[in-house]
Amino acid sequence: MTFNAIDAGLHKANEWIKELMEDLGIEDKQTAFTGMKAVLQALRDRLTIEETVQLGAQLPVLIRGYYYESWEPAGKPLKMDKERFISRVHSYAHYSETIEPERFTRAVFRLLQKKISKGEIEDIKHMLPKTYLELWPDAAYSYL
Repeated sequence: MTFNAIDAGLHKANEWIKELMEDLGIEDKQTAFTGMKAVLQALRDRLTIEETVQLGAQLPVLIRGYYYESWEPAGKPLKMDKERFISRVHSYAHYSETIEPERFTRAVFRLLQKKISKGEIEDIKHMLPKTYLELWPDAAYSYL
């Protein structure tokens, strides 16, 4: 990997974080990054290994590294209802008082909806319990 590739990867990650900050109306880059990482890791744990890897392949390289950080593929996917998922986001955010887990989940899902291929988003949605769908920007989505 060249330094140009590293710079490009850093630039792309910063673009994602900036877009998330704008969506949430916050100015703290660390909070935005920590919240995004927490949501992505909770989602990773709820997906099958195959879907985890397919989503990871579409993330900016720097964000992808944090997405996979401490990942234990054995025993995945974890079966979590929406409330347990939100609780896991809170846990991965290290119980930060500045990160509202459901608000961040909705914002990260909006970001993914814009940045990740439609086919991959559809695959993810089909894999999740119906109660998760209300967290996505197009809550009217159906399995049909």
